[in-house]
Amino acid sequence: MLSMRTLLATTAAAALASVPAHADHLDAQQMEAAAHVYTGVAQCEFGQQVKLTPVEGHAGHFRLEFKRASYDVVPEVTTTGAVRLEDKRAGMVWIQIPTKSMLLNARRGQREADECLNAQQRSVTATAAAQ
Repeated sequence: MLSMRTLLATTAAAALASVPAHADHLDAQQMEAAAHVYTGVAQCEFGQQVKLTPVEGHAGHFRLEFKRASYDVVPEVTTTGAVRLEDKRAGMVWIQIPTKSMLLNARRGQREADECLNAQQRSVTATAAAQ
């Protein structure tokens, strides 16, 4: 039989795990960056793929799926114009520019997926190549 303290600790841990990595409130700059996020499935080098979908009911929040893991990412403001989505709790960072994206593990300091292209980026790349 579980003690009340164990039960409360278990319940609190489960509640914390279900909370997105970031608070719901995003500032105006983050919301502006969110408007430029390409969603859908991105095909990456070595046959990898990353899926990015908006989180329903949480404007500016996105769910990033890679391999068998799922991350809650939100925009972080950049000075370069690149879109940067981050799950600070997990240390995962999605960088998106018009012609490609990449997934980084900031804790390990390594790329998880590179040369990722979704439908919008393939279109931009094809248009640039045709010019």
